[in-house]
Amino acid sequence: MIKVAIMYDFDMTLCTKNMQEYSLLPTLGIEPALFWQEVEDYSVKANMDSILAYMYLLIKKAKEKNITLTRDFFNSLGKDIVYFPGVEQFFDRINNYALEHDILLQHFIISSGTKEIIDGCSIKDKFTRIFACEYHYDENGQADFPALAINYTGKTQFLFRINKNSLDVFDNSTINSFSTARDIPFEQMIYIGDGFTDVPCMRLVKANGGYSIAVHDKGKETYKKLVDDGRVNYVAVADYRENSEIDNIIRLILEKIATQHQLKKYSK
Repeated sequence: MIKVAIMYDFDMTLCTKNMQEYSLLPTLGIEPALFWQEVEDYSVKANMDSILAYMYLLIKKAKEKNITLTRDFFNSLGKDIVYFPGVEQFFDRINNYALEHDILLQHFIISSGTKEIIDGCSIKDKFTRIFACEYHYDENGQADFPALAINYTGKTQFLFRINKNSLDVFDNSTINSFSTARDIPFEQMIYIGDGFTDVPCMRLVKANGGYSIAVHDKGKETYKKLVDDGRVNYVAVADYRENSEIDNIIRLILEKIATQHQLKKYSK
């Protein structure tokens, strides 16, 4: 069978806003817009990566509110996530369509959001692997510092991990070793993100023969520049229902990949 990978950002790609804004920040009594502004200000003040800054500030503010950040607590927040239309039904339907074309479809999350929250959401089991920011927990089970922080350019390493089937984040030997064999070639990859923070991944996949799709719910013109600048192949509304723009685009890409494999047989 032909292996194909679809990689998704999470916030504002599959769900309608930053995952922390559904219930985590309200539980901490924090206005989301003020929190993200504080993250930006603190990252400048401390000369700190903005992803590390948000992870640090969440721990700091939870302590101030006497709220314990455990893995179970984060997991419980996943139930409050609100998806774009059709997301929960999309995966099984597109998997079945892929199988009709002799394609084994794998799904991956590559997100700068909080992995423990995603681990508690209803679609968690649809993914081969979820790559997202994750906390280390002390002997009492409380988050004490980041175990994994994924910023916007850092997301690209996970494309190579999927490409080489080096899926454990501690595995530096396989990911850095030279090999002509690829578990999933870039031309059999589809990257879906919500816009400019996903540009490094979109550009890398597209430049290597794969397909990148920018999704939106604010009007196509906002993202037209991504196409004009050659950073993405397609722009679509964040609607994953059957026969939607993105559903049709992905099905056509899968058909194209399957056809190309069939033609290769004849060229030999």
